[in-house]
Amino acid sequence: MALISVIIPIYNEEENLSVLYQKLNEIAIQAEYDFEFIFIDDGSSDGSLRIIRELSTKDNRIKALSLSRNFGSHSACLAGLMYSNGDVCTFISADLQDPPELIHRLINEWRSGYEVVIGVREWKKDSGQFFQRLYYRLVRKFALKNMPESGTDVFLIDRKVVNAVISMGEKNTSIFGLILWSGFSQKVVYYKKGARYKGASKWTLGKKIKLFIDTFVSFSYYPLRVMSFLGITIAFTGFIYALIVIAARLFYSKTIEGWTSLMVVLLLVSGVQMILLGVLGEYLWRNFDESRRRPPFIVKDFIGMEEKKEK
Repeated sequence: MALISVIIPIYNEEENLSVLYQKLNEIAIQAEYDFEFIFIDDGSSDGSLRIIRELSTKDNRIKALSLSRNFGSHSACLAGLMYSNGDVCTFISADLQDPPELIHRLINEWRSGYEVVIGVREWKKDSGQFFQRLYYRLVRKFALKNMPESGTDVFLIDRKVVNAVISMGEKNTSIFGLILWSGFSQKVVYYKKGARYKGASKWTLGKKIKLFIDTFVSFSYYPLRVMSFLGITIAFTGFIYALIVIAARLFYSKTIEGWTSLMVVLLLVSGVQMILLGVLGEYLWRNFDESRRRPPFIVKDFIGMEEKKEK
């Protein structure tokens, strides 16, 4: 009988865990598969870990990793993959916005032969998610052509995909981006995203900006091409302006003056240079960070499982 690993990253979600467990248990009862529920406590400061410990004493399917600090949801997802045992792994958020019942539909598509099954949220035409739509549109155009138009937070992957993602060993990236990049056969399942059950979202603006930068730096060379294009454009503009100045001096005996215009050009070019250096720095820093070989996460405690020495 196939084993399904359900991976749930959590960060201060104590208000939602009991209800989430009830729904997961109902799914397991109805299914014809074995389940393990792997909670990744990403440095929670509330009672999330305590609740997980209590649940694990009642149900041996519940396992958990407690990370030493908050490493971010993508590192938490990677930790779940590395310590999973299932024939397939599926991810679901702890806030209950993504219905756990969706897992049945994902499993059915996997049984049909797909190695990656993606739960894609349906957006209404009048939805106000402008920046999210813009992000996914840019990713589809310049980085990952097979990115769903409205993104995803819940998906299922076969064990061969799990092994491939783990073997890459990348940090400062997007787990879902790596899955799409790997090229395994995929199927999309649409669903309606619900409201958060309790608590406030931990998905801050800073985390969104980091994901945006990580995605483009990890999966696209387009920013570097833009740098080259801007450099050529500015150099060409400067060359043309120099010709105009020389021609005005030689043919019209006119000296072009303009301290103010000179400073504007200087500040503009300097600003563009600083932006381009910043883009280049993002690529260089990530190479440096990878070269240090620091782990993407550190496990402080294991609940319901033993440490795997080879990970």
